[in-house]
Amino acid sequence: MKFLGIIPSRYASTRFPGKPLADIGGKTMIRRVYEQACNTVDNLYVATDDERIFEAVRAFGGNVVITSSEHRSGTDRCYEAYKKIGDGYDVVINIQGDEPFIQPEQIELLKSCFKSDKSDNADTQIATLVKAFDADGDFEHTLFNPNSPKVVLNNRNEAIFFSRSVIPYIRGTKHTEWLKKHVYYKHIGMYAYRSDILKEITSLPQSSLEIAESLEQLRWLQNGYRISVALTTVETIGIDTPEDLETANCRFKSFPAK
Repeated sequence: MKFLGIIPSRYASTRFPGKPLADIGGKTMIRRVYEQACNTVDNLYVATDDERIFEAVRAFGGNVVITSSEHRSGTDRCYEAYKKIGDGYDVVINIQGDEPFIQPEQIELLKSCFKSDKSDNADTQIATLVKAFDADGDFEHTLFNPNSPKVVLNNRNEAIFFSRSVIPYIRGTKHTEWLKKHVYYKHIGMYAYRSDILKEITSLPQSSLEIAESLEQLRWLQNGYRISVALTTVETIGIDTPEDLETANCRFKSFPAK
């Protein structure tokens, strides 16, 4: 199978304008992401609506394509980029442009959901990653954090539901003990889609569940699409604010990046 990696990248951001060009250890964040991912797929592109990002990617020798500034999601931007890059790819992987510590093995996990030699994966439409919450973690800032969506899985490792609320609710147990009573999974927001499925889901109107939770993957579930899930043990760090960037630069000193 042929895999196309696309890194959606916008300059505009309410909390951190221009963050793709923020410096992390002497390189831009978008370059850090690109270099972490470039050896895991058959081809890799940055998809952006901004000339500054376009030129920055070209300057370090990366592939980049200009896309519309009207897209509401990275998925929509990925589909436009896919159409411009051309056919010939079985799966498109949406790689988050604000996670410079993404590990190649995480992308390989996503790819494994589509391997044709595994009968259980033959009908995979969409795949994503989850990570178990630490049973000894700070439940107030992790499990109860609405910015960290939770995922419920079925026995086939497919997503049943995503929510910003804590699901499932454990009846008869104090919420401070929930992490010790049940394995909760948080969503790692990287997706892979079969190319024909990507075309279909980007033509769907917003669904009521998506609007309620502000989670686009609920649109796909509500319309009957299946989302396969792979489990990662690697912790990722998304950069949403200048404060997050400070944390990232501290972590970079001990990070085996290029």
